[in-house]
Amino acid sequence: MAQTTMIPTPAGTSPFTGMACMVAAMMLLPLGDTLAKLLTEALHPVEIATGRVIAQAGFLMPAALLLRARLRGPMFSPIVALSGLLVMTTLTSLIAAFAVMPIATAIAIFFVEPLLLTVLAGPLLGEAVGWRRLAAVGVGLLGAVIVMRPGAGFDAAMLLPLLAALAYAVNMIVLRIASRRRSALTIQVGATVYACLGMAVLSALLHWAGLLEPRVATLSGEGWAFLLGSGALAAASYVLIAEAFRHAEAGFLAPFQYLEIIGATAAGYLVFGHFPDGATWTGIAIILASGLYIVHRERVRPASIEPAGHPSRRIKPR
Repeated sequence: MAQTTMIPTPAGTSPFTGMACMVAAMMLLPLGDTLAKLLTEALHPVEIATGRVIAQAGFLMPAALLLRARLRGPMFSPIVALSGLLVMTTLTSLIAAFAVMPIATAIAIFFVEPLLLTVLAGPLLGEAVGWRRLAAVGVGLLGAVIVMRPGAGFDAAMLLPLLAALAYAVNMIVLRIASRRRSALTIQVGATVYACLGMAVLSALLHWAGLLEPRVATLSGEGWAFLLGSGALAAASYVLIAEAFRHAEAGFLAPFQYLEIIGATAAGYLVFGHFPDGATWTGIAIILASGLYIVHRERVRPASIEPAGHPSRRIKPR
C-alpha cells in the first residue's frame, strides 16, 4: 500500500486530475505486487522486500530531485524513521502473504486497514468515532473472517495481511502527525530511505542467525527485471498518489483506492490463474461496503468537528 499523507488542496488544482492520478496509481500497484509474487519462487520475502525498497529509492530520488520545490520540512527525524519501520513491516508481511496465497485474497484482507484506522484514530488521535462507524468496522471485520474462513482449514499465514493492515493503519496515524511539519514527498522519501537501511540490517541479522541464505545473486536477468520493475512501479505509484492528493481532497479520492482489489484480481487471474470463489467475493464485497460507508460518514461529519484544511485530515499514498 502507498503511504498516506495530509496536505491542504492548493487553489487552481483539478479534482479530475487527482482522480486520474489515483486511478493510475491503483492500476500500477497490483502490477508491482504481481512481480513480487513471481519473485517469491526464487527469493525469500525479506530479500524481495529489501530489493524492492532499494529499487524504489533508486527511482524515487530522481523524481524527488525534479520535484524538489515540493519538498518541505525535515526529511530525517524519529517520527519519519518510525514510518520507515512500519513501511518495512507492511511490505514484508504482504510479500510473505503473496508467497502462500492469491494476490486478490491478500489484498482483500489487507483492505481492513481503513477499518483498523477508524478504531485507532480515537485513542491515538483523539478523534470522535460514532457508533455507526464502529458498527461498520465490525461488519467489515466479519467480511475479513469470511475471506479467511477459519472453520475451513484456517492457515496462520492468513494473519500476514492482517499484520500488514495493522502496521499500515498505525503508519497512517504517524503520517498524520508528521505531515503537520512536512510535505507528502518529504515523508515518502525519508521513510523510504529509513526502510532501505532497516531492511538491509534485518537481512544481515537473519543471515548471521542462519535464517536467511541470500539468493539474490543467483537471479536471472528476468528476475532482476522483476525486482527493478517492482520498485519502479512502487515509486511511480507513490508520486502519482502524492499528486492525486495535491489536486483533490481525501473524501473525493478515497473510493478510488478500492480499484486496487479489482487490479489485483485481474492480475492474479491473468498471470497465476487464481480467481476468487464465491465466499471470497462475499467477504470482499462486505469489506468494500464497510470501507465505503466509513468514507461516506467521514464526508458527512459536521464541519465543526474538523475544520477544512486541519492538519489531521487524511490524504492517502502504499
